[in-house]
Amino acid sequence: MSFPAGWSLEPVRQAHPRRLFDCGERAVNDWVRTKALQHQAKRLSATKVLVDSAGDIAGFYTLATGQIDFGDLPQAIARTLPRRGLPVAVLAWLGVHAKHQGRNLGDHLLAHALRDCHEAGKTFAFVAVILDCANDRAKAFYRRWDFAELPGHPYRLFLDARTLAAMMTSRG
Repeated sequence: MSFPAGWSLEPVRQAHPRRLFDCGERAVNDWVRTKALQHQAKRLSATKVLVDSAGDIAGFYTLATGQIDFGDLPQAIARTLPRRGLPVAVLAWLGVHAKHQGRNLGDHLLAHALRDCHEAGKTFAFVAVILDCANDRAKAFYRRWDFAELPGHPYRLFLDARTLAAMMTSRG
């Protein structure tokens, strides 16, 4: 998936106008405005921003790594895995500026985030990509991408690594 001509996806840096970002979700705005660069500098997460032709942030996503207890996974997946904390890729944040919403940029950003996870998984293995949904609208968005609920956690979704690999093969 590609972005409009003159737009670029790049790691967040000090020069990006982060304080101007507004997606309509307070927590998401706060993250990109005040924490994304700090966490990246500390190597806790990696944030990529989509910069429009005017130099403003049209959207972004943040990836990190984490662990999940095997017991939190669905039985069909957990039964073949060791009974311990298991590595996961974490889609920590994703947002699209309000003035760019409704243009499928969220889909494009998610596709790039999942591609980044897939590529990283070739070096650092993980069993799933997980994320926490802020609301029902976000949950419906991720469900369209084959994310499923973790048992007992209706707003924590996962995409198992095999499904991700199949997705990457089919999307090229």
